Amino acid sequence: MNYETRDTYGIYKGSHQRGPGPRLMGADTLIGNDVCNFENEDIGEIKEIMLDVASGNIEYAVLSFGSFLGMGEKLFAVPWSALKLDTENKRFQLSIDKERLRNAPGFNKNAWPDLADHTLANDLHSYYGTKPYANRLRN
Repeated sequence: MNYETRDTYGIYKGSHQRGPGPRLMGADTLIGNDVCNFENEDIGEIKEIMLDVASGNIEYAVLSFGSFLGMGEKLFAVPWSALKLDTENKRFQLSIDKERLRNAPGFNKNAWPDLADHTLANDLHSYYGTKPYANRLRN
């Protein structure tokens, strides 16, 4: 599923000269979007978007990967800056191969980690090769 099919308000219809377009998008329309790697392999779907309420920044997209009909689903908090919007194919891309994602720090839907924990944040950013938002502002 992609953001245009989830667009209940019609904000992506017509020209991108008006309205939000792909640069500014509704979070609700991004949940359910497919994620692939740069080898065009399907690596999951966005299940949730995590906002830092104090700063207003998007910190993570929570991806599902490895399930069959919802069974055995593993969730991954991926730093938002690791994702790239592929507007042509209406999906997101993540520079990771399937095996590396299988070995990534993950969790199940009934046992979410504290995603606000700084140690976990540093570990996730290190794993995906990104910098926390505050560090990106300083560089």
